Amino acid sequence: MATDSRDLLKRSEIGTVTTDAPPPGFDRGLSGRTFFGHPVGLSTLFFTEMWERFSYYGIRPLLVLFMTAALAQGGFGFDRDTASSIVGIYAACVYLASLPGGWVADRLLGLRRAIWYGGILIALGHLSIALSIKFAHSAFFIGLVLIVMGTGLLKPNISAIVGELYPKGGAQRDAGFSIFYMGINIGALVAPLITGYLGERVGWHLGFGAAGVGMVIGLITYRLRAGSTLGNIGMSPASTDPAEHRRVKLSVGIGVGVIALLIALVMGGMIHINAVSLAQKMTVVIVASALAYFVYLFVGGGLTSEEKKRVVVIILLFFFAAIFWSAFEQAPTSLNLFARDYTDRVVFGWEMPTLWLQAANSVFVIALAPVFAVVWLALGGRGRDPSSVAKFAAGLFFAGLGFVVMLVAAKIVINGGGNVRVSSWWLVFSYFLQTLGELSLSPVGLSSMTKLAPFKFKGQMMGVWFMATALGNLIAGLVGGKVDPEKLDQMPILFRQTSIALFVAAVVCALLVKPVGKMMKGVPAGDR
Repeated sequence: MATDSRDLLKRSEIGTVTTDAPPPGFDRGLSGRTFFGHPVGLSTLFFTEMWERFSYYGIRPLLVLFMTAALAQGGFGFDRDTASSIVGIYAACVYLASLPGGWVADRLLGLRRAIWYGGILIALGHLSIALSIKFAHSAFFIGLVLIVMGTGLLKPNISAIVGELYPKGGAQRDAGFSIFYMGINIGALVAPLITGYLGERVGWHLGFGAAGVGMVIGLITYRLRAGSTLGNIGMSPASTDPAEHRRVKLSVGIGVGVIALLIALVMGGMIHINAVSLAQKMTVVIVASALAYFVYLFVGGGLTSEEKKRVVVIILLFFFAAIFWSAFEQAPTSLNLFARDYTDRVVFGWEMPTLWLQAANSVFVIALAPVFAVVWLALGGRGRDPSSVAKFAAGLFFAGLGFVVMLVAAKIVINGGGNVRVSSWWLVFSYFLQTLGELSLSPVGLSSMTKLAPFKFKGQMMGVWFMATALGNLIAGLVGGKVDPEKLDQMPILFRQTSIALFVAAVVCALLVKPVGKMMKGVPAGDR
């Protein structure tokens, strides 16, 4: 859930090691102030991203609870399959939007303006969702579209500026991203505690509104501090060609116009969208696009035989990652519904909000990320660093164990005829095992993309990774609605099938370790 170890460790597998010595060139023309020994600009990005993640993880798990709540309870009364599919589509689009968002920043806006405009769109999206509870329901979906567009502008570009603070790279940059990562998880940890209580216990609009307030705080922080702490970093786009600027503006205008037209047609009742069908079609399109791209790399990419071998490994990691995320991203859907309907959340006579259990993942990531970093470094120092494929196998295995835990919990509910609520520790233990899987796979996958990608395709390989995450979110959304009191028998089937898929993938992954090792002979284990 809230971890987004994918967000930090895009840049490194090194943990939270920092020093008091500023990195070379840290000032970039700024004052001598530092943030834990790092460029002071890191503090601005840290708090901006913390509040952005607060807003994102504050509403994501709240969405399915709100949409499935009865009309009398202030919700939409959607069936669970539809609500879960909408959440999957929304999350997938957030990751896919990073691709055009990065392009617009590079070719037109520059990183800094992209972040500012992205934050404004996100804040407006939250406002629209909050107001939809009291006014037109269509404002809810307009809000989701605005958040997707805003996140696409903000998310990839704020990470890019973190990298720009360290022109010489190295371990200091890795440590800087680790600090940045802590901001992500602090926001993700606090968000469900606040929005969950307000949304579930006071009013849906207050829960959604609180997430929006978080983004506004992030915007204010960014606006007040960026100029004095970031200097000129990210102010200008990479392209200065006026003709290209005009082409990008035209492309953006056409894209926004098409989106606005679709929204108008849907609101006017001229187009009816079936969320489940749309999620299924998007899944097919992403898989087909990925396959077509990989075929292009082999046929027309001009790759050497060595580069083709590396791309083979990337293809394997892509599909294994998609399987992992299809299970892991059930946290805001199936596992969230299980927490609401079948989990005993009473602590000392008081029932905690459903969303509070979503914070468990962030707690485990904050506690365990440094441990994993130390383990990988220690193994690497002894020449025993497992390959990326081996680490993926471990990640899939741990996630599989997490769903075995849920299978047992589901059977307890079934045996009680659906009238039994199991201890919340079942979910907490499942999240713990899934976090072990995430830390074994997510940062490793991101790092592997940068190490294995052919030089002229490095940027595109990060897009491929986002496609795997988007694909996983779509599948998770499609299956996430199976936790339903009306279809009690489907619940253990869902968890059983998820665990089997993960274990089969883990076994296949493990069997490929040696063949991949032979194919990549001469390449260090940690780089393949």
